Parts: sequence; C-alpha cells; structure tokens
Amino acid sequence: QVQLVEYGGGFVQPGGSLRLGCVTATSFSLGTMAWYRHSPGGMRELVALISRTGTTHYADSAKGRFAISRDNVKNEIYLEMNSLKPEDTAVYYCNARLVDDSGSDDSTDYWGGGTQVTVSS
Repeated sequence: QVQLVEYGGGFVQPGGSLRLGCVTATSFSLGTMAWYRHSPGGMRELVALISRTGTTHYADSAKGRFAISRDNVKNEIYLEMNSLKPEDTAVYYCNARLVDDSGSDDSTDYWGGGTQVTVSS
C-alpha cells in the first residue's frame, strides 16, 4: 500500500505564492509522481508530473509559474506555485505510481486526500 498526505494549502491573494508538499509512506519504490487539481464544478486535471529521474511536464496553465520537484531520500514531492490566479483555486491532490519488477511504472494510481488552495482578493 501507499499512503500520501498533502500539506501547504491555504488562502492566498492573486499574484501571491504558495508551496505544497506531499509526504509518502510506502515500502515500495516510487515511480512517476504528479500533482492534480479539481476545481469547483470542474474536471480533475493534471498540473505537473515528475519522473524518478527528475524529468518534468507541466500543464499549459502551470508552465512558467509552477515548479514540481522531488526528494528521493525523503520520498516527498513539492509544488512551488507563483503568480497565483483565481482560476488556480482548487483542491490539489498528490498522485503516485510504484515501480514494477520490470523497472516501469505500475498501472495503479495512488492518491492523497487533497489540500485546498484558494486564490482570492
């Protein structure tokens, strides 16, 4: 099993910054990890991905403003968010996959419980 717990959400004004983190607990090797968000009344969307080796991918809406990173010793991932906009308001979820016996990501997604980010003046 994998347990994921997000932290760092809160209230911030437009143009401000916030840093999210995700603490993991597992006896297995973590593969690709990601941040997703689910806005009120909207769809769940991918915000950023990071591979085991540090390769990143960002949604167009996050590119240039957000930065995903990971600490493979602590088994934590982070999301630095800058120049925040009201449309960034959402519950942010940590996502993880495990490495299978062939060295590739398994197909099972694990999720944290989410942390609320509210951007408003």
